[in-house]
Amino acid sequence: MFSKALSSFSSPITSNYTLSSQPSSTAGAWKIFDAKHKKTSKACSVFVFDQKSLVPQGGSLGRTNASSLKRAHEEVVERLRKEASSLARLRHPSILELQEPVEETRSGGLMFATEAVTASLASLLREKDGQERGNGGSRYVVEEADGTRKRRELEIDELEIKKGLLQLGKGLEFLHESAGLVHGNLTPEAIMINAKGDWKISGLAFCGPYEGSTTATSMAAISLTEVLNHDPRLPRTVQLDLDYTSPDFVLDNSLTSAADMFSLGLLIVALYNSPHTSPLSTGGSPSCYKRIFASSSSVPTQSNNFLVPSSHPLPPKLSSELLPRLITRRPAQRLSAREFQEASFFSNILVSTLRFLDALPAKTAQEKSAFLKGLPKIIPQFPKSVLEKKVLPALLEELKDRELLAPVLSNVFAMIRVMPTGKRAFETLVCPKLREVFLTQRSAERDLGKEAGLMVVLENMSVAAENCSGKEFRDDLLPIILLALESPTHGLVDAALGILEHVLPVLDFTTIKGELFPGIAGVFARTSSLAIKIRGLDAFYTLCGGTAGPSESDDDLNGIGVPDQKAHTTSSAILDKFTVQEKIVPLLKGIKTKEPGVMMAALRVFKQVGQVCDTDFLAMDVLPVLWSMSLGPLLNLQQFQAFMSLIKGLGGRIEREQTRKLGEMGGGGASNGVGVGAGRGKNVGLAVGNGLGDEMGEEADFETLVSGRKAQAATTNGGGDGDLMNDFGAPRPAVRTQQQSYTPGASEAPTFSWQSPVAAPLAQPIRPPQRQVPQPQPQQSMSGLRAPLSPGIGRTVTPDQSLSGFAPLMPASQFSQPLQPSRAGSTNSAPMATSAIPLRPATNGIPSTNGFAGAGGSSIDWSAASPASKPAWSQQPPQQQQATRVSMNDTFGLPPPPTSPNAVGLMRPPPGQQQKPAGGGLDRYESLL
Repeated sequence: MFSKALSSFSSPITSNYTLSSQPSSTAGAWKIFDAKHKKTSKACSVFVFDQKSLVPQGGSLGRTNASSLKRAHEEVVERLRKEASSLARLRHPSILELQEPVEETRSGGLMFATEAVTASLASLLREKDGQERGNGGSRYVVEEADGTRKRRELEIDELEIKKGLLQLGKGLEFLHESAGLVHGNLTPEAIMINAKGDWKISGLAFCGPYEGSTTATSMAAISLTEVLNHDPRLPRTVQLDLDYTSPDFVLDNSLTSAADMFSLGLLIVALYNSPHTSPLSTGGSPSCYKRIFASSSSVPTQSNNFLVPSSHPLPPKLSSELLPRLITRRPAQRLSAREFQEASFFSNILVSTLRFLDALPAKTAQEKSAFLKGLPKIIPQFPKSVLEKKVLPALLEELKDRELLAPVLSNVFAMIRVMPTGKRAFETLVCPKLREVFLTQRSAERDLGKEAGLMVVLENMSVAAENCSGKEFRDDLLPIILLALESPTHGLVDAALGILEHVLPVLDFTTIKGELFPGIAGVFARTSSLAIKIRGLDAFYTLCGGTAGPSESDDDLNGIGVPDQKAHTTSSAILDKFTVQEKIVPLLKGIKTKEPGVMMAALRVFKQVGQVCDTDFLAMDVLPVLWSMSLGPLLNLQQFQAFMSLIKGLGGRIEREQTRKLGEMGGGGASNGVGVGAGRGKNVGLAVGNGLGDEMGEEADFETLVSGRKAQAATTNGGGDGDLMNDFGAPRPAVRTQQQSYTPGASEAPTFSWQSPVAAPLAQPIRPPQRQVPQPQPQQSMSGLRAPLSPGIGRTVTPDQSLSGFAPLMPASQFSQPLQPSRAGSTNSAPMATSAIPLRPATNGIPSTNGFAGAGGSSIDWSAASPASKPAWSQQPPQQQQATRVSMNDTFGLPPPPTSPNAVGLMRPPPGQQQKPAGGGLDRYESLL
C-alpha cells in the first residue's frame, strides 16, 4: 500500500503536468481537467475517475451485498482501464489521441492524459438544451493564461454537424474495416470535441471484435449477457446505454458492426431533437426496450419523423435518404461506414472543402495549388468557428512546404480579416508559425518560395498590426520586417519601407529609434536604386511626423503640388529632435544624385525637419543644403519654386525667432537706443543736457553714440544742446540754452598744468543754487579711460581715441570752481594739436551741458591744472606754449591763459556775462571719425 501511494506521488501525469483546480467537462464516469505540460506548456486534458463515485447514495448494504458490490466495482474499474488502454492501441485522426497511459491514483481511481479536449458531445447538448429553455449562460468556462476566465465557444450549426458526422464515419470505418472491432456503446458521452472542433471517438469500454471479424486482435469480445443486465447499484454512466443500443444486441443477441451504424442514426436524431436526447427512452431496462420495438409506432421511423417534434424539422435529405438507411431493424439494410460518408446529405461545397482539407497532406502539388487558389472565394461562407478551429490550423500545417508559402499565407490573412476572434487566432496560432518559418529556419541560400511568402506578409502587415499586441509585434513581426530590409531583392525592401504607417502605431519610441530606424537608415545609405532612395525618403518623412494627405499626392516626385496647402491630417514627429538633426539631416546631406524625384522627396523631408529642428540648426545646416538642391540642373521651374517656397518659409521663421530673441535681450530701454530705463536713471542721479541717459556700468550702443540720431531727438525735446557729431561733419547751428549766470569770486579761478603755481590757497567755490545733483561714483563711469590717476601723473589722449573714452576734466583743487567751457563761434578752427591732456574721473563738479560729454559718458578732466606738478610739455618755449594754448582754446572752448605767470588763476568770465555756446570745440573730431 505504501509503494502504491509512493508511485502516485511520482507518477508521470502528476509530476509532468499542471492540472486545473476544477473539471471543465465530464464524459461518462470520467471528469475532464484542463492541463499543461510543465516543460513544453503544451495543452492537454487529463481524465480522472474517482472510485468513490461508484458508492451508492445513502443506505447500507449487508455483508453479502457488500462483497458482490465490491466485485462489481472491480469489474467497472477493469472496464474503464480497458477503455484507456484501447486508446493506446488504436491510432487514427478520428479517435481520441492518448498522450499518457492510464495509471492508478492514490485513492484507487484511474487517470490518463489525452490531447486537449473542449467538451464531450453530451455536455454540449445539455448546454444547448439549457440555452433553448432560456437558462442563459454556459456552465463551461476556460481559464486563460493571464488568469481570466471566459466562456467556451461551442457551437452546433449545420456545418459543424456535417463535419463531425463525417469524422465519426471515418472513425467507424477504421474500427470496422481496419481494426475488426465494434464500438458497442456509441453515445454522445463517447464523442469528444477537441480544441480544433474535431469530433473524436472515445468510450471504448465495451469495444471488442464483432462476429465474423477476420482481423487479429488482442481484445476480448464483450459478453452481451453481462452488459445488458443493468445493476441498479451502479451509476448508469458506467453501464451500457440502452437508449443508443442497436436491437442486434438486445433482441438478436448478435455482435455485428452494423450495430454501431444503428447507434449512429439515433445519435443524429438526438442532434436535431428537442430536448437533445435519443428518441428511445428505456430507463436502462431491457424489457422496456423490447416493448418499444414491439410496436411500430414507438420505433423511430420516417413515417413518424423519427419521433422528433414538428417544431424541430429534420433536414430533407437527412430524413428522407440517410436516416431510413441507418435506423432500420435489419442489419443488412443499413449503410456501412464507408457508404455513410458518400451520402448525398454531405454533398455541400463547404463540407467537400473540409473533406479535401483533411486529405490535403496526401494531395499532389498541383491539387494543393488549385485548392489554395479557389479557397478565398468560399472563405466568407464558412462559420467563423470552423475557420478558427478547423481551416486555419490545417492551413498552417502546410507552411512546411516552401512552394506553398505564398498561397497559404494569402488564405491565412483572408481568414483573419473575417474572423471576429482574429486577434486571438493571430497571436496564438499565426505569429509562432511565422517566426518559425522566417526566422528559425533561415538559410544562406536564396529561397524564392520563402521570399514570395515574405512579400505576402509585408502586403498584409496592416492586418497583422490590427490583430497583434505591441509585445507580440516587436518579438515576432519586427524581426521579419528587418529581415526584408536586409534582403537583396528590391521588391522586398520597397515593400518593407512602405508599411511604416501601419507599423509605427504599434511600436514604442525606444523600439522605433533603436531597432527600426537603424535598419531604414542602413538601407538608404547603401542602396544604389533610385526607387529605394525615394522610398527611404518617404520613410524619413513619416518618421519626422509627415502624413500622406490628398494634397500631397502631386508633390511627391513631380514637385508640381501646391506647397502651401496643409495636409488634411497632422501627426507629431515619431523621432526626437536629436535624432532628426544628428541622423536624418546628415543622410540628406550625403545625397549625391540630382534626379528630380529624389530631390522632391528630400524636399518633403526637409519640410518636416523645418517643423522639428531649432532655428539655429536650420540656418547653419538645413538652408545651405536646400540652396544647393534648388540649383540642381534637372529641376524644372515648378520644382525650383517649390524649393524657394520652403527656403523663404524657413528664412521667415528664422527671422521672426531671431527678432524675438533680440527684442527680449534689449529689455525696456530699446526705445531710446541706449538701454537705460527711466526708473534706473533716477537711482544713478546723473542728468545730462542732451537727453541721452547713461547708466553706470553699461556701455551704450556705439552706432547710436557716434551718429547721435536718436540722441538728437531727445536733445531737441529736452531743450539741451545739439549733438556735436551729428551727420558726420555737418555741424548744426548752435542752440543757446538759458542758464543762470553767476559771478565767481577771485579765488574761484581754475588753474591749469601750463600755469605757474599760485601762492595763496583758493577759497571754496560758490555753486549755483539751482542745480543740486547727487555726486556720481567714480567707479561707475563708462569711459574706457576711467582709471583714476594720481595728482602728479598725467595721461595723454590723442584724437584717434574713442569719443566715449574721454574722462571728465575737473580742477585738481577741491577749492577750485570748474569753469563752464564755451563753444567757439567759428567752425573753421584748426584741428587740435597733438598734445597730452591729463585726465581723471570726475570727483566734484556739476553735469556738463556739452553734448559730447552727455553722449560719451564723461566730461573734461581739470585735475591736471594743479600747482603741485607740471607736465613735461609745460617747459616748452613761449612761442610753442602760446600755440598750444590757442589750440586748446579752439578745441575745448576755453579762453587762452595769459602769457604772464602772474595772470594765472584770473581766468573767469566777466560778471553777468552769459556763457556763449561753443560752435567749434569737439566738432573738430568729426573729421577723424
